[in-house]
Amino acid sequence: MNKYTKITASVGPKSEDKQTLTQMIMAGANMFRLNFSHDTGDVQGKKIDTIRQISAELGKPVAIMIDLQGPKHRIGNFETENKYPLVIGQKFVFDTDSTPGNTTRVQLPDVDVLSSLNVGDRILLNDGKIEMRVDSASPSRVEATVIRGDEIWSRRGFNLPDTEIATSVLTPKDRADLEYAITKNPDWVAISFVQKPEDVAEVRDFITQRTAHPIKIIAKIERPNAVERITDIAAAADGIMIARGDLAVEVPFEEVPAISRHIIRECRKMNKPVIVATQMLGSMVNSEFPTRAEITDVANAAYLRADSTMTSEETTIGINPAGVIETMYKILAYADSDAIANPYDWSRVENIPENDWSRSVASMAYLNRASAIVVFARDTIAATQISCRKPDIPVIAVCNEAVIANQLCLARGVFPIYDNQLFGQRDAFNAARQFHINIGKLVIVDEDKISLRTLD
Repeated sequence: MNKYTKITASVGPKSEDKQTLTQMIMAGANMFRLNFSHDTGDVQGKKIDTIRQISAELGKPVAIMIDLQGPKHRIGNFETENKYPLVIGQKFVFDTDSTPGNTTRVQLPDVDVLSSLNVGDRILLNDGKIEMRVDSASPSRVEATVIRGDEIWSRRGFNLPDTEIATSVLTPKDRADLEYAITKNPDWVAISFVQKPEDVAEVRDFITQRTAHPIKIIAKIERPNAVERITDIAAAADGIMIARGDLAVEVPFEEVPAISRHIIRECRKMNKPVIVATQMLGSMVNSEFPTRAEITDVANAAYLRADSTMTSEETTIGINPAGVIETMYKILAYADSDAIANPYDWSRVENIPENDWSRSVASMAYLNRASAIVVFARDTIAATQISCRKPDIPVIAVCNEAVIANQLCLARGVFPIYDNQLFGQRDAFNAARQFHINIGKLVIVDEDKISLRTLD
């Protein structure tokens, strides 16, 4: 019970077997991320089936998030497999000509990208090692000057931090992947390279036209224009992921921590869960132990009251995926306990309305020194909103549907139970005892009724 911050674990070749997935759940994983950039839908579907089976066998809710690849922009091919050096001040052309490139030009196959670029926009390649600035732009040809040089070669990806690309957030691959994934009833869908709230609405329409299952949407924040519109995007989505990898390419890297804090505060204000992602324990791909900096990074996410930290390569191709989760659990549990013992929270949001009902619930629990808040949850709204007030006691969510319990696995400090009998009997005491809470007071939330009762 002493870990309030949740763990989202990416699944890959080293962690997709039943034994390892079971070990990861037992070590503290709350949600699994399936990256649809890799593997076909049916392969991912088998992983979903395995996770659901383990969850049922353990009697433990576990969330499943599918992560769509999104638009991946790459340049065309060069005349040879060699790497071509680009030097500062050099002119370079991107065009629609499919002829292999050379030291002065290369194809840019995406017409929507070419037509979106404007004079002055930056083009970044090789994770930002190459920077160019657009001198002239037309729908078929862009001429740029190299501002920062490095080597370039075929099929390199690129970023456009100053450009809003006039394209759908769902590529044909994403549509096919999502069409299949919907048949497996995932709990969350993460959409990549969100630029505006309309991108979230497009995905939500796609889902609701195909299923009545209440799939929730995570918007991944990877672009500067998404940061600028975070309030509107958070309002449109059901949750946010701070994808620090791509974000650190498109904005100055020294700004990423401040941006992350800002997004966490906005999500708390908007009652939306937030995931902190990328390289949190990256050294554990090849090591049994994290670096001191990584330990601090994970702990800081807990101190900021983020809802979840996320693993990537550490658990997809790392040497010990379950060990990574165990390590992250230890760091989060200690940081969460320290944050409760020393409650100065430097990410607190002060402009939550005084009459906000969830704030009242948290205040009632604090003033009465309650041991827990018990929510009888017909949906995720009440428990998530209370979670966003960051009470430093457990929020036990008794759910009458498995999907509600699974989705609440993302909310900080919420401990979901899927139990129709407890829900039907409104048995808050036995719900609390499942988490070894045997004495004290309980704040009970049942639809629009809030009550205080003594547990003894």
